[in-house]
Amino acid sequence: MTLRRQRVPVLDVDATPLTVPELTAVLTRFVAEGTTRTVVGHNLHSVTLCHADPGFRAFYEQSDVVLIDGAPVLLLWARGSGARQGDVPVMDYRLGSTDWIPALADVDGLERIAVIGAGCAANSQAVERLGTLVPRARVAGMPGEGWNGELEESAVQWLSDFRPQLVLLGLGMPLQEQVLTRRLATLPPAVYCAVGGAIEQIAGIQKLAPRWLGRLGLEWAWRLVLHPRRVAYRVFGEPWLLTALLIRRRLQPRR
Repeated sequence: MTLRRQRVPVLDVDATPLTVPELTAVLTRFVAEGTTRTVVGHNLHSVTLCHADPGFRAFYEQSDVVLIDGAPVLLLWARGSGARQGDVPVMDYRLGSTDWIPALADVDGLERIAVIGAGCAANSQAVERLGTLVPRARVAGMPGEGWNGELEESAVQWLSDFRPQLVLLGLGMPLQEQVLTRRLATLPPAVYCAVGGAIEQIAGIQKLAPRWLGRLGLEWAWRLVLHPRRVAYRVFGEPWLLTALLIRRRLQPRR
């Protein structure tokens, strides 16, 4: 299938809206090609970073797939694109990492998966779970807790030795994007997926919001209850920062 970028109105960013079956078909093609590809996702946090950090925005603009993760991003895209609740419900285009990672068994030819990020226990449990989900694949992991220059060098060497076809990089945003920006040109060919906190979620350490709550666009409330200190700023403060950044962008003369 042809990947087509679509503008998300108001937020002034582009995305590649895909459903889970469409994404697995794209990943199958990427794996067969054996080239370097990147997969990221847009929520309000990433949109804010796009408008605040030119380097972060450049990485997103150069990525091969930009999924729609956050509900506000999805709703604005749906209104602007005229997406309808027909054969494919609009909510099926909202793909957080934990929506599509369990479907990796549908990616043909996927035999080696690397998991980088989270603590030792979470990483090990996520590797074990992925081994169950994709039994034909060899899954190996490397914890990312306390990430620094030395650990980054070790990760580069480890990936070069393992030669994975798909890498789940869960270092949190924007560290995982910064690492890929620095290292992508020297890393072995693979599909590199920035997955944030999905490693802990796949491991079962971090509880996922009920599916029906996510469908209502209220997953943020679940996270706020479970992790108030970590999530409070993103829920109550960051939207105001994003609004200011968008106003500034509108007022700047176009080049």
